[in-house]
Amino acid sequence: MIPTSPLVVGIAVAVALLALFVLARRLRAPSSEARESKRAHEAAQEREPPVEIGETYEFGVTELTDHHSGDEVAVGKVEGFVVFTEEIPSGLEPGDVIRAKVLSFNEGRTSADATFVERA
Repeated sequence: MIPTSPLVVGIAVAVALLALFVLARRLRAPSSEARESKRAHEAAQEREPPVEIGETYEFGVTELTDHHSGDEVAVGKVEGFVVFTEEIPSGLEPGDVIRAKVLSFNEGRTSADATFVERA
């Protein structure tokens, strides 16, 4: 026989609601990957860029992507700092090493735009 006193029913309802609340929070919480990405972005905003405008740097292409300009750009990193390189030659692929001249920083100085100089 299952006890049906109001106290037992109230406790059961409270436990069920608590379990639903915990489950809902867990499902809505950002993933550990999203939290790590946010931490990395915040850290990048606090440090000085390891590149200078007008200087040329050598780095590996990590990916090719479409830039807001509509052109394909090469993405790479210099000391963990993201560099978007425009005017890339055809046939360039991730893994290729290039030299690029830094032209500008984005608004938060967390990445830079560059122009392709040559394959390294």
